Amino acid sequence: MSNDKFGINSDKPKLLDELHNVMRRRHYSIHTERSYADWIKRYIHYYHMQNRQELVENKNRKVEDYLSYLAVHGNVAPATQNQALNALVFLYRHILQAPLGDDLQAERATKKTRIPVVMTREEVAQVIAAMDGVPHLIVKLLYGSGLRMAEVLRLRIQEVDFSMKQLTVRGGKGDKDRVTTFPASVIPMLTNHLRRVKLIHENDLKLGYGEVYLPHALARKYKNAAREWGWQYFFPSSQRSVDPLSGMTRRHHVDPSVVNKAIKRAVRLVGIDKRITAHTFRHSFATHLLQRGTDIRTIQALLGHNDVKTTEIYTHLLRQGGQGVISPLDDLEV
Repeated sequence: MSNDKFGINSDKPKLLDELHNVMRRRHYSIHTERSYADWIKRYIHYYHMQNRQELVENKNRKVEDYLSYLAVHGNVAPATQNQALNALVFLYRHILQAPLGDDLQAERATKKTRIPVVMTREEVAQVIAAMDGVPHLIVKLLYGSGLRMAEVLRLRIQEVDFSMKQLTVRGGKGDKDRVTTFPASVIPMLTNHLRRVKLIHENDLKLGYGEVYLPHALARKYKNAAREWGWQYFFPSSQRSVDPLSGMTRRHHVDPSVVNKAIKRAVRLVGIDKRITAHTFRHSFATHLLQRGTDIRTIQALLGHNDVKTTEIYTHLLRQGGQGVISPLDDLEV
């Protein structure tokens, strides 16, 4: 590929550098930034494009064909195809200033109905009992509050209300806030955990650190908030690290891989054959609430689902056997 790869012109910055700059100005998460950059690189490589002019020429047809390729030959999930589309829409609208048309006719990926894996209450208890340390506390909140992994890890001190027994999720999926239940049984353990976290934070401050990442413009609006106790992560990392966006040395939250590995070890230890992930605890939370008679609209609100149809998938799990039908074999005396 020539020196002009990824749309480099002599009078313009590299395309991907410009992408990163624009996304950071617009306060996109670093995960979205990396995902968009990856999709744009795949798209450029797919057509072997050398410059911005080639990107703009027949743009709608190129995007349609590429998305169709992902659906038909790449066999990607609908969410994956939508993510690729979002990345390309961003590229053309905000980087190339050549927005795509509203009438894209790409082949759409087929959405498959997936019944989630759910643990019994006994299995949840076994897995949690086989864990310890910070992952143990995190999994208790995954199950006890029905949170997504990212929502637990991004929790700030001030978002957990011990007295009201509620937990506020800020900027959840779809950038929505919500309030969910908070298990009172974990209060003593979390209180002890916070004592240790406060000692870590106070030591960081003494060493000239102690600032935490703040979303959007909060750091400019509240000058000292990044160092305040209430804004610190509930589950901070054991090590300080350099923030790739700002270059500052900060203490980020626990890495999800730490929790995922702990769950995998615990599941293996107790001998459960189901495919258990961090998200399985959220599925189990919803199913067990339904078993206790909790209204589905309430569960929808606790989970933060846009549509109650998404929540209704858990009602299928309450039926014994296929659609609640007893096998005819059970009527035979053989």
